[in-house]
Amino acid sequence: MILMKRILVSLILAFIGLMPVAAAEEPVLVELFASQNCRVCPKAHKVLKALDAEHDDVLILTWSVDYWDYLGDKDPMAMVESKERQRGYVDRFHLRGPYTPQTVYDGVEQCVGSKRSYVKKALEKASERPDTDVKLTVKGDKILLSGTAPGLTDIWLVDYLSGAANTTNMVHPVTRVSALGPWLGNDVQLNKPHCESGCAIIVQEAGFGPVLETLVVKP
Repeated sequence: MILMKRILVSLILAFIGLMPVAAAEEPVLVELFASQNCRVCPKAHKVLKALDAEHDDVLILTWSVDYWDYLGDKDPMAMVESKERQRGYVDRFHLRGPYTPQTVYDGVEQCVGSKRSYVKKALEKASERPDTDVKLTVKGDKILLSGTAPGLTDIWLVDYLSGAANTTNMVHPVTRVSALGPWLGNDVQLNKPHCESGCAIIVQEAGFGPVLETLVVKP
């Protein structure tokens, strides 16, 4: 009887060992393009605040655009880079033109950001993407970028307001974006940036394509 139990336990352990182990999910980059002069945008901010509270596997960035400024006061958070980035996605998704509130998910899905059901569905689709071998690893005051690039790839450093520094109704409003250079797949060491509030490094296929990796840089 004891021998049979040992054999049974061994078989169970062997079976467990053959079962596939789920890989850790990569965070999804959620980008919202909005304006203070957009009437529907406050609803989108509420939807994304709820999303941020419900998920710890997303990074939400809000990019303020200025093309609705003629409807009211000038948006103090608007940047030229926000409009340029959104134009890149307009071409990427073959849209007629930019609109607000628009949300983009890891550069592979997009939808209206004020519709909770749309946001949920787009996030689910983006989350189903297979993991890449592109990795950003923090080592002391350096960040190591490694893996395989599918082609010409951009490295972006994005600064945003977070925590007590964020006094807006937006989730992580972007304050600055810098291009750290192109990447072709070789191992690269980057200097760890100093973040006054919050910042992230985004590795993304050139032409505002799929996001390959996102790293939130902690102070």
